[in-house]
Formats: sequence, structure tokens, C-alpha cells
Amino acid sequence: MKKNLQTEAGQTKASGQAQASAQQSVQHALIDALNQVFALFKRNYHNQFFKAYAQESDVIAVKRLWLENLKSYDAQTILEASMAVVKTSEFLPTLKTMLNHCERVSKRALPDVRTAYAEACNASSPKIEQNWSHPAVYLTGRDIGWHFLQSNTENVAFPVFKERYLSMVERARAGEQFALPEVQVAGHIEQQPASQETTQKYMDSLQSLFDEQK
Repeated sequence: MKKNLQTEAGQTKASGQAQASAQQSVQHALIDALNQVFALFKRNYHNQFFKAYAQESDVIAVKRLWLENLKSYDAQTILEASMAVVKTSEFLPTLKTMLNHCERVSKRALPDVRTAYAEACNASSPKIEQNWSHPAVYLTGRDIGWHFLQSNTENVAFPVFKERYLSMVERARAGEQFALPEVQVAGHIEQQPASQETTQKYMDSLQSLFDEQK
């Protein structure tokens, strides 16, 4: 009995150590991400950066503040948000600005390729009206063809889907925005009047028909 208790205690200790190690790994990844973010801001907002953070101690204090407030986001989200900031703003961002960009990035997060493939294959028709996790999933399925996805085995269809989808993932991470096409509601399509040239051609064709019948 004593031996079993020691074993259980050992397992609990090992589990705790593994959890602590995982948390430490996440913490290190976040710290590394913030170091990269501040290096990016330093290069991009050179004068503003040194005016805001005159001393190295100022940078350290701000990094600690940001680490505490951005810890709910993963390192990749923080890095992508920082790239979005420098692409869209001429000014050194505040913590609030960075939080807003992190939130936008996290909301547009793309599913992994296997999840995206399953979503595309299992989507009902009409495809455009389904609740897609991300526009890139729909666009990938549309581009390679819904019939292709449904009529081929996974070992044929998945590699094609994967190549196209990962290309879109890279474009999204580079800042490209994707959107679903607008759905046209039957009976509400705006009717455009024919041009004068089109009308004249139509009238000429009718006149020629009458002439042939004479």
C-alpha cells in the first residue's frame, strides 16, 4: 500500500513538473515575441521610440506591462498584430492599440488545414450561405472545385486542397484580407437599362427580320 502511495505521489509530482514546464515555455515564447515587437517598433518608429522610451529602464517597464496585459494571446498573434500596426499606422502604438490589433488577429484566425479540409468537404449547399469559420476555407473549396472535393478520395483531393489553402494562409498572415462574395437574392437583382448602342443593334436586327419576310 505504501509503495502504491509513493507511486501516486511520484506521478502527481511529474504531472506538476510537466505543467510548470509548459507554462514556462509559453512565458518564454511571449517574452521572445515582445522582444521582437519592440525591436520592430524601434526600427520603424525610430525617433518616436527614443522619445517615448529615453532610458532602457523605460523599455523594460513597458515590456512588463505589455506582457501582463497581452498574456491571453499567443506569441504568433502578438507578432502578427505588431506587423499589422506598422503597416497601418505612422505612430508608435499604445498598449490599447496593440490590444485592439491582437483582438482583430485572433478573430480572423484560420483553422488548421485538416480542419479546413473537413469543413469544406462537409459543407451543405448552397455553399456560400454556410457559416464558414474563415472566408479562406470557402474560397479554397470554390477555387479547386466543390465537385472535385466530393468526387475524389482524400489521398487525391487533400494534397490539392492543402497546397491552395496554405497559400491563402500565408497571404492572410502577410496582411491580405479575404471576404465571402456577396449573395444575390433572387427577385432583388437591380435591372440596368440597355445602352443606346445595344438598343439600336436590337432594333436593327428586328428590322432585318422584317425585311427578310417581305
